Amino acid sequence: MRYKGIIFDLDGTLADTLEDLADSMNRVLALQGLPVHSYDAYRYFIGKGVTNLVAETLPQEKRSEELIIQCYELIVADYWKNYLVKTRLYDGISDVLNILKGQGIKMAVFSNKPDGLTKKIVEALAGNDNFEMVIGAQAGLPVKPDPAGAMLISSHFGIAPGDILYLGDTDIDMMTANNARMVAVGAQWGFRTKEDLLGSGASAVIAHPLELLQIMGIEMPAHAYGKTPVICKS
Repeated sequence: MRYKGIIFDLDGTLADTLEDLADSMNRVLALQGLPVHSYDAYRYFIGKGVTNLVAETLPQEKRSEELIIQCYELIVADYWKNYLVKTRLYDGISDVLNILKGQGIKMAVFSNKPDGLTKKIVEALAGNDNFEMVIGAQAGLPVKPDPAGAMLISSHFGIAPGDILYLGDTDIDMMTANNARMVAVGAQWGFRTKEDLLGSGASAVIAHPLELLQIMGIEMPAHAYGKTPVICKS
Protein backbone atom coordinates (compact mmCIF):
# COMPACT_ATOMS: atom_id res chain seq x y z
CA MET A 1 0.00 0.00 0.00
CA ARG A 2 1.19 3.49 -0.83
CA TYR A 3 0.57 5.61 2.27
CA LYS A 4 -0.04 9.30 1.76
CA GLY A 5 1.31 10.79 4.98
CA ILE A 6 3.55 10.10 7.95
CA ILE A 7 3.83 11.43 11.48
CA PHE A 8 7.20 11.24 13.21
CA ASP A 9 7.87 11.27 16.91
CA LEU A 10 10.93 13.38 17.77
CA ASP A 11 12.90 11.98 20.73
CA GLY A 12 14.31 8.57 19.87
CA THR A 13 12.79 8.58 16.38
CA LEU A 14 14.08 11.52 14.36
CA ALA A 15 16.80 12.57 16.78
CA ASP A 16 18.92 11.01 19.51
CA THR A 17 18.13 13.48 22.28
CA LEU A 18 18.70 11.13 25.21
CA GLU A 19 22.04 12.37 26.52
CA ASP A 20 21.15 16.07 26.44
CA LEU A 21 17.86 15.37 28.26
CA ALA A 22 19.60 13.13 30.79
CA ASP A 23 22.41 15.59 31.38
CA SER A 24 19.95 18.43 32.02
CA MET A 25 17.83 16.38 34.40
CA ASN A 26 20.87 15.03 36.23
CA ARG A 27 22.17 18.57 36.75
CA VAL A 28 18.81 19.47 38.30
CA LEU A 29 18.86 16.40 40.54
CA ALA A 30 22.42 17.08 41.65
CA LEU A 31 21.48 20.68 42.46
CA GLN A 32 18.81 19.31 44.78
CA GLY A 33 21.25 16.88 46.38
CA LEU A 34 19.39 13.91 44.88
CA PRO A 35 20.71 10.77 43.13
CA VAL A 36 21.31 10.97 39.38
CA HIS A 37 20.59 8.25 36.81
CA SER A 38 22.41 6.44 34.00
CA TYR A 39 21.70 7.09 30.34
CA ASP A 40 20.15 3.63 30.05
CA ALA A 41 17.67 4.47 32.82
CA TYR A 42 16.54 7.54 30.89
CA ARG A 43 15.41 5.34 27.99
CA TYR A 44 12.34 4.53 30.07
CA PHE A 45 11.92 7.97 31.66
CA ILE A 46 11.58 9.77 28.31
CA GLY A 47 8.43 9.80 26.18
CA LYS A 48 5.58 10.88 28.45
CA GLY A 49 6.41 14.57 28.69
CA VAL A 50 8.72 16.65 30.88
CA THR A 51 6.50 16.61 33.98
CA ASN A 52 6.50 12.83 33.95
CA LEU A 53 10.27 12.79 33.33
CA VAL A 54 10.79 14.91 36.44
CA ALA A 55 8.45 12.82 38.58
CA GLU A 56 9.99 9.49 37.57
CA THR A 57 13.57 10.63 38.17
CA LEU A 58 12.81 11.90 41.67
CA PRO A 59 13.01 9.43 44.57
CA GLN A 60 9.50 8.21 45.31
CA GLU A 61 9.43 9.83 48.75
CA LYS A 62 10.38 13.20 47.21
CA ARG A 63 7.63 13.40 44.58
CA SER A 64 5.71 16.28 46.09
CA GLU A 65 3.82 18.60 43.76
CA GLU A 66 5.98 21.50 44.93
CA LEU A 67 9.28 19.78 44.14
CA ILE A 68 8.03 18.46 40.80
CA ILE A 69 7.05 22.00 39.74
CA GLN A 70 10.37 23.40 40.96
CA CYS A 71 12.42 20.76 39.13
CA TYR A 72 10.26 21.13 36.01
CA GLU A 73 11.11 24.83 35.84
CA LEU A 74 14.80 24.10 36.41
CA ILE A 75 15.11 21.44 33.73
CA VAL A 76 13.26 23.50 31.14
CA ALA A 77 15.60 26.44 31.83
CA ASP A 78 18.68 24.21 31.65
CA TYR A 79 17.54 22.28 28.58
CA TRP A 80 16.78 25.45 26.61
CA LYS A 81 20.52 26.24 26.93
CA ASN A 82 21.76 22.74 26.20
CA TYR A 83 19.34 21.01 23.83
CA LEU A 84 21.85 20.71 20.95
CA VAL A 85 25.06 19.82 22.78
CA LYS A 86 24.95 16.10 21.93
CA THR A 87 21.63 15.79 20.08
CA ARG A 88 21.78 14.70 16.43
CA LEU A 89 19.60 13.16 13.75
CA TYR A 90 19.87 9.39 13.53
CA ASP A 91 21.81 8.04 10.56
CA GLY A 92 19.55 7.68 7.56
CA ILE A 93 16.88 10.15 8.69
CA SER A 94 18.01 12.95 6.37
CA ASP A 95 17.97 10.55 3.40
CA VAL A 96 14.47 9.35 4.28
CA LEU A 97 13.12 12.87 4.67
CA ASN A 98 14.57 13.93 1.32
CA ILE A 99 13.14 10.89 -0.47
CA LEU A 100 9.70 11.23 1.11
CA LYS A 101 9.57 14.94 0.33
CA GLY A 102 10.55 14.22 -3.27
CA GLN A 103 7.71 11.69 -3.49
CA GLY A 104 5.17 14.25 -2.27
CA ILE A 105 4.48 12.45 1.02
CA LYS A 106 3.04 14.77 3.64
CA MET A 107 5.09 14.75 6.86
CA ALA A 108 4.62 16.07 10.39
CA VAL A 109 6.28 15.86 13.80
CA PHE A 110 4.29 15.25 16.98
CA SER A 111 6.13 15.21 20.32
CA ASN A 112 5.35 15.32 24.03
CA LYS A 113 8.29 17.72 24.38
CA PRO A 114 7.20 21.35 24.95
CA ASP A 115 6.07 22.91 21.68
CA GLY A 116 8.72 25.63 21.56
CA LEU A 117 11.56 23.19 22.11
CA THR A 118 10.10 20.75 19.59
CA LYS A 119 10.05 23.42 16.89
CA LYS A 120 13.55 24.66 17.77
CA ILE A 121 15.12 21.20 17.61
CA VAL A 122 13.37 20.20 14.39
CA GLU A 123 14.30 23.49 12.74
CA ALA A 124 17.96 23.16 13.78
CA LEU A 125 18.37 19.54 12.73
CA ALA A 126 15.94 18.90 9.89
CA GLY A 127 14.32 22.18 8.88
CA ASN A 128 10.68 22.90 9.64
CA ASP A 129 10.03 23.38 5.92
CA ASN A 130 10.22 19.60 5.48
CA PHE A 131 7.03 19.22 7.50
CA GLU A 132 3.42 20.28 7.11
CA MET A 133 3.15 20.60 10.91
CA VAL A 134 5.54 20.46 13.86
CA ILE A 135 3.74 20.33 17.20
CA GLY A 136 4.68 19.57 20.79
CA ALA A 137 3.03 19.76 24.18
CA GLN A 138 0.97 22.93 24.56
CA ALA A 139 -2.03 24.31 26.37
CA GLY A 140 -5.32 22.92 25.09
CA LEU A 141 -3.77 19.89 23.37
CA PRO A 142 -3.67 16.62 25.33
CA VAL A 143 -0.32 14.84 25.36
CA LYS A 144 0.18 11.43 23.80
CA PRO A 145 -1.18 8.76 23.93
CA ASP A 146 -4.31 10.88 23.54
CA PRO A 147 -4.88 10.90 19.75
CA ALA A 148 -6.03 14.53 19.53
CA GLY A 149 -2.73 15.82 18.14
CA ALA A 150 -2.49 13.02 15.61
CA MET A 151 -6.06 13.66 14.49
CA LEU A 152 -5.30 17.39 14.18
CA ILE A 153 -2.45 16.52 11.83
CA SER A 154 -4.68 14.13 9.86
CA SER A 155 -7.21 16.92 9.38
CA HIS A 156 -4.48 19.37 8.34
CA PHE A 157 -3.11 16.84 5.85
CA GLY A 158 -6.59 16.20 4.47
CA ILE A 159 -5.75 12.50 4.68
CA ALA A 160 -7.77 9.78 6.42
CA PRO A 161 -6.03 8.31 9.50
CA GLY A 162 -5.84 4.86 7.90
CA ASP A 163 -3.67 6.30 5.12
CA ILE A 164 -1.11 7.70 7.58
CA LEU A 165 1.88 5.92 9.10
CA TYR A 166 2.97 6.87 12.59
CA LEU A 167 6.66 6.23 13.34
CA GLY A 168 7.75 6.27 16.98
CA ASP A 169 10.03 4.51 19.41
CA THR A 170 7.97 4.06 22.60
CA ASP A 171 4.85 2.37 23.84
CA ILE A 172 3.27 5.82 24.08
CA ASP A 173 3.77 6.31 20.33
CA MET A 174 2.31 2.92 19.45
CA MET A 175 -0.70 3.62 21.67
CA THR A 176 -1.16 7.05 20.08
CA ALA A 177 -1.08 5.60 16.58
CA ASN A 178 -3.58 2.89 17.41
CA ASN A 179 -5.84 5.31 19.28
CA ALA A 180 -5.89 7.47 16.14
CA ARG A 181 -6.46 4.39 13.91
CA MET A 182 -3.19 5.04 12.10
CA VAL A 183 -0.56 2.45 11.20
CA ALA A 184 1.89 2.10 14.09
CA VAL A 185 5.51 1.50 13.09
CA GLY A 186 8.23 1.10 15.72
CA ALA A 187 11.71 2.60 15.42
CA GLN A 188 14.04 -0.02 16.89
CA TRP A 189 16.98 2.43 16.97
CA GLY A 190 15.24 4.55 19.63
CA PHE A 191 14.64 4.21 23.36
CA ARG A 192 12.77 0.87 23.50
CA THR A 193 13.36 -2.70 22.36
CA LYS A 194 11.68 -4.47 19.45
CA GLU A 195 9.78 -6.59 21.96
CA ASP A 196 8.54 -3.49 23.79
CA LEU A 197 7.25 -2.00 20.54
CA LEU A 198 5.54 -5.13 19.26
CA GLY A 199 4.02 -5.72 22.68
CA SER A 200 2.55 -2.22 22.74
CA GLY A 201 0.82 -2.44 19.37
CA ALA A 202 3.34 -1.89 16.57
CA SER A 203 2.24 -3.30 13.21
CA ALA A 204 5.88 -3.40 12.16
CA VAL A 205 9.27 -2.66 13.70
CA ILE A 206 12.15 -1.41 11.57
CA ALA A 207 15.84 -1.47 12.42
CA HIS A 208 16.96 1.36 10.10
CA PRO A 209 15.14 4.48 8.90
CA LEU A 210 15.48 3.52 5.23
CA GLU A 211 13.30 0.45 5.84
CA LEU A 212 10.42 2.87 6.23
CA LEU A 213 10.44 3.30 2.47
CA GLN A 214 9.51 -0.37 1.96
CA ILE A 215 6.47 0.01 4.17
CA MET A 216 5.56 3.28 2.43
CA GLY A 217 5.62 1.51 -0.94
CA ILE A 218 8.58 3.54 -2.21
CA GLU A 219 11.57 1.97 -3.95
CA MET A 220 14.64 2.07 -1.74
CA PRO A 221 18.10 3.23 -2.86
CA ALA A 222 20.39 0.34 -3.83
CA HIS A 223 22.45 0.57 -0.61
CA ALA A 224 19.31 0.01 1.49
CA TYR A 225 18.36 -3.40 0.09
CA GLY A 226 18.62 -6.35 2.43
CA LYS A 227 16.96 -4.56 5.34
CA THR A 228 13.66 -6.30 5.95
CA PRO A 229 10.92 -4.92 8.23
CA VAL A 230 10.05 -7.15 11.16
CA ILE A 231 6.32 -7.50 10.67
CA CYS A 232 4.09 -8.24 13.64
CA LYS A 233 1.99 -11.26 12.71
CA SER A 234 -1.58 -11.15 14.00
